[in-house]
Amino acid sequence: MAYWLFKSEPGTWGWEDQVKKGAPEQWDGVRNYQARNNMREMKVGELGFFYHSVNEKRIMGVVRVAAEAHPDSTTDDERWECVDIEAVKPFETPITLEDIKVHPELSDMVLVNNSRLSVQPVAEKEWQIICKMGGVTP
Repeated sequence: MAYWLFKSEPGTWGWEDQVKKGAPEQWDGVRNYQARNNMREMKVGELGFFYHSVNEKRIMGVVRVAAEAHPDSTTDDERWECVDIEAVKPFETPITLEDIKVHPELSDMVLVNNSRLSVQPVAEKEWQIICKMGGVTP
């Protein structure tokens, strides 16, 4: 199983919006080829972190991929695709980017080294560590 991280500005679509939806939602509006390609790799059932970007910079909870890559309904440009995700579980304690940066075993994490990428892979070891930090059973 692969693991992922989805970044969103909380004022646009935040963790609470995802939870309130109560059903899968398109992860649309991504206009970066690397992020799009990451979504093309995703399989239904894989898990990801929901990350609040901009001022908050923290992981809020766990989401699940509910639908594999399909055309993004927010554009007519066929180059852009998205997946659907659904909320699984909030973190007991949101994990900040600073928390991640000071943890030696997370120094190679994509989030630390390419913080602008909106959809990124997470290594299994990183997944385990961050889940434990957030009070969620991996």
